[in-house]
Parts: sequence; C-alpha cells; structure tokens
Amino acid sequence: MTKLSVNINKIATLRNSRGGNVPNLLKVASDIEDFGAQGITIHPRPDERHIRYQDARDLKEVVTTEFNIEGNPIRSFMDLVLATKPTQVTLVPDAIDAITSNAGWDTITHQSFLKEVIQEFQNNGIRTSIFIDTNTQFIEAAAKIGTDRIELYTEEFASEYAKGNTAIVKSYTEAAVLANEFGLGINAGHDLSLENILFFKQNIPNLAEVSIGHALISESLYLGLENVVNMYLHKLQG
Repeated sequence: MTKLSVNINKIATLRNSRGGNVPNLLKVASDIEDFGAQGITIHPRPDERHIRYQDARDLKEVVTTEFNIEGNPIRSFMDLVLATKPTQVTLVPDAIDAITSNAGWDTITHQSFLKEVIQEFQNNGIRTSIFIDTNTQFIEAAAKIGTDRIELYTEEFASEYAKGNTAIVKSYTEAAVLANEFGLGINAGHDLSLENILFFKQNIPNLAEVSIGHALISESLYLGLENVVNMYLHKLQG
C-alpha cells in the first residue's frame, strides 16, 4: 500500500503569520495521524519562514508514524537531522531563496557530495531519499550513490495532467520501473492533489509513499482536514 505523508509546512506558515501558537502545529500533526495518515513531512528552510528548526525537535516527541524531514543538506540542516533522527531524510537541492522546491538533483554532477551526505545519515540509522526528476541517467547515478529511495518530482506531471495531457505519466512510469530494477524505493511529491493522485498511483509500480502538503491543506479549507486525509487514503488504496 502507498503511504500518505502529510507536509505541514502550510500550517506553520499560518501560525507564523500572526505569531503565537495558533494553529498548534504539534496538535495538527497528532490529529493528522489520528485521521489515518501514515507519516508527517516537514521542510525547514534556513530562514525558518514556516517550519522552524525547533519545530523539528518538538515534532520528534509527538510523531508516532513515519517522520520525514526534507531539505537542502547544508551543515545546519544536517546537524538538525542528525540530532532529531527522523525515520527518513529527503535531500532537496533548494536555493536558499526558493519559494518552493523547483528542481530535482543532478546526481551525476553532485554524485560525490551526495554519497558522502547519504553515508553520514545512513550511519546514524536514517533512511535516505533523493528528490529527483525522471531523467534515467540521474536515477542510475542515484542507485550508485547508495540512497535508499528516490522521490519523483511531480510538478510537471501535475501541470500537464491539469491540461488533459495524461501521456505525461509515461516518463514517470518508466522512471519507476528503472528504479525498481536498481532496488530503489519510490516516493513522489509536489503538486499531487485529489484530482490527480489516483491516476498517478495507478501508473507508478511499487509507489511506497507520497508527500502532499499545499494541495491537501488547500482542499481541507473546503472539505475539512479529516475528510481530505481519508479521501487521499481511499484513493491511494484504490
């Protein structure tokens, strides 16, 4: 079964917009797990404009399902992950001023760097995943680096699917097949939504986990958080 990990960055953004602790990030994370989600994802950035580094430490004491921390492996991020020891770390090549993730890793150019980073995390018992495009050469290089999983960057899929171009999924299917051949676990995320998640799931063999935040929180404004979490779970089981 494909697991649902809910990215709660947007909850932190709402909290930070007024100061204080409303909404309570830890309570929301706990509620999301109670609603059935199998994981919580956060993506702290150096400026801490949504998730703060302290949030990661506090969530470690609250999250009872899979805990996934995403980010660019600068030293401060690596120190946070090593101190927190989540279930999984997802490496994302964010620019410091990026609004949101907008590219996967070039695992050929950065092969040596990524291999060193991944070994450090794995030596501390943390599962590793690399945010990556569907480029088959990058996936092959990811396997050589020694990562446990890849996370397919799905913005292009979501954009094209919304235009009616369902053929776009073919490159993702082929990437997943290749990853399976190399023994890599497959995650996916970015702009996945209630509208496109079932089709994506049906076309990706052995999809282990999806990380969904912006769409899920936005959909919850209309449909309610508990209802939306269960709608995703239903589609992922379909």
